[in-house]
Amino acid sequence: MDGRVLIVAGSDSGGGAGIQADIKAVTALGGFAMTAVTALTAQNTQGVHGIFGVETSFIAQQMHVVLDDLGADCLKTGMLHSVEVIETVVETLSETGGDIPLVADPVMVAKGGARLLDEGANAALISLLIPRASVLTPNAPEAAALTGIDVNDEDGQQRAGERLLELGAAAALVKGGHIEGPDVVDLLVTQDQTIRFADPRIETRHTHGTGCTLASAVAAGLAQGMELANAVARARTYVRQAIAAAPGYGAGHGPLDHGVTFDPGRLEN
Repeated sequence: MDGRVLIVAGSDSGGGAGIQADIKAVTALGGFAMTAVTALTAQNTQGVHGIFGVETSFIAQQMHVVLDDLGADCLKTGMLHSVEVIETVVETLSETGGDIPLVADPVMVAKGGARLLDEGANAALISLLIPRASVLTPNAPEAAALTGIDVNDEDGQQRAGERLLELGAAAALVKGGHIEGPDVVDLLVTQDQTIRFADPRIETRHTHGTGCTLASAVAAGLAQGMELANAVARARTYVRQAIAAAPGYGAGHGPLDHGVTFDPGRLEN
């Protein structure tokens, strides 16, 4: 295994998103996944039925003991559901995370529509987490909520990405899966350039956990020393293959096949 990734996120009892998807994605790409669980969810393909938050002191303890002993080559954050959790995670990273790259997935709403971020926590996400991010990975609704910019097309994606850089992120991958059209277009906006990734949309309802999976796949690439653009390209290829191979479980938004046979060196679309 090459590349240690500490994932700080919530658990999905259905196994399609959250910590479970993160671990599967990092492992599938040859990395070593470690976790600090922020919340437990009672969740399946039809939605989130309950959330049980973990005490912030224990979130910090999980992070400290992992970083102090095993270390990490990249950090990935997902569901940070309250101001207190965001403050705890960022403070702990400042104490022990040093200059470790951070892939921050600003999880706000579950696929089924349930809110995974408390009202009022947006400001903490913007002021505390975004400036710490090596790359932020919002989907279109999340990018709109963080920037106040309508993200309904590529122009909106570009402007939102630029705004996220102004807010302190080193880079922003503004995803276009929620934007209508025959292709899914993701824009990687950095200080130097914007890189456009586009592929034909796969028509399926089995897309639960795509955001978590993509962010963790990017984190695995960075942990393994890949350049950001290459890490994103590999991650997108992996996610597309996992969607195409989805097992069809559940009555709602089903999970991907995270264990799809995948050549980590292949960047075909």
